[in-house]
Amino acid sequence: MATCMNHVERFRAVMHFQAADRLPRWEWAMWWDKTIERWQGEGLPAALTDVFDIHEYFGLDPYKQFWFSTNQPTIKAVQHGIDGGVSGMDDYRRFLPHLYPDHTAAIESMQPWAARQARGEAVVWITLEGFFWFPRTLMGFMKLMYAFIEQPELIHRMNEDLLRFNLGLLDQVEKVCIPTFMTIAEDMSFNNGPMIGEALFEEFVAPYYRRLLARVKEWGILTIVDTDGNVTMMAPWLKRAGIDGVLPLERQAGVDGVALRRQCPDFALIGHYDKMVMPSGERAMRDEFERLVPLMQSGGFIPSVDHQTPPGVSLDQYRVYLGLLQEYTALR
Repeated sequence: MATCMNHVERFRAVMHFQAADRLPRWEWAMWWDKTIERWQGEGLPAALTDVFDIHEYFGLDPYKQFWFSTNQPTIKAVQHGIDGGVSGMDDYRRFLPHLYPDHTAAIESMQPWAARQARGEAVVWITLEGFFWFPRTLMGFMKLMYAFIEQPELIHRMNEDLLRFNLGLLDQVEKVCIPTFMTIAEDMSFNNGPMIGEALFEEFVAPYYRRLLARVKEWGILTIVDTDGNVTMMAPWLKRAGIDGVLPLERQAGVDGVALRRQCPDFALIGHYDKMVMPSGERAMRDEFERLVPLMQSGGFIPSVDHQTPPGVSLDQYRVYLGLLQEYTALR
């Protein structure tokens, strides 16, 4: 076992399959607003409304996310009626004034976190919106599916613009803080597999990944794709495009983390703790951790709730989960 590490050293060691003092204790997706409302009625201090402050209150490791949205300076519901409002190139041009906002203020706010990260006291990560997520947000799912065939020039125009926007963000971020890792928001999996086939992925998504990641890899950091549903079939496509790992490995969608590890031995994996067992008590929660022990021992894996903890989980039940998380991440 490695000697005591700081948070940055620990994340890097685990994700690179190296010896670590323990696994990170981190909720990558935090919690639903309804979950927090319930917990405030059960003893969570009402003054705690920021998810990072709640993260700290529970004694979890300090991981600070900065999400750079394509349509507003903060991560909230889509505004301006953009969501699904694009049907063709004219619509896209009409919405352009509401896209690609200036994130200078958010990037400047990274400075104190950069200082904490430099001391190993916190992990900073950024999220960019991806080349499936963005067109789907603008067009909606059904229109996007038709557009791959009927309007390929529109999707390439959107993704060229998004790539330019994301590369510009990276240039700005670099001046303030090199994050420990980056995620790309995609959500391009259903319960039974990818929303698009491999040929469409290679034509419309992978080329933009490769160009974006050429810049990210200059920083020497990992890039992890965030896609709900069953990512198993898609994982090799992501790997070929230069992606380093995936999350959240949703158990209810049929993801088998051990099989995925065999398929992609050096892929970074995060999540995979089945959130649906949490209301069932300590025995069920412990059994779920036991299921994950082989992955935890394999390296390159951080256990975390496989999506946001739902409001069906009481504060007391969540505290049981936290106690088990502490126990199982100790690399016994």
